[in-house]
Amino acid sequence: MEKIIKGDEVIVITGKDKGRRGVVLSRVDAERVLVEGVNRVKKHVKPNPMKGVQGGIVDKDMPVHISNVALFNPATKKADRVGIKVLEDGRKVRVFKSNGELVSA
Repeated sequence: MEKIIKGDEVIVITGKDKGRRGVVLSRVDAERVLVEGVNRVKKHVKPNPMKGVQGGIVDKDMPVHISNVALFNPATKKADRVGIKVLEDGRKVRVFKSNGELVSA
């Protein structure tokens, strides 16, 4: 089970965007995630009339390593670590390490 999944609200804990919060848009691979509004770069794009692409400078979000983000805990308003807990019926759920509450996603 993955500790950070699509749709989670995360906070960047290190790097140039430290402290910035955003929603995980997708998982690029096993160790990189794409977070909304984080690690934004400017990309120079050539116009392509066949595809309807207009040229110019475009802002684009780039992936961030999963070790540089932590799940945002709304109860404490801080970044928190995530653990996996097995319920009585055998389901695996994610829980916050600080207070043991279930992660809602």
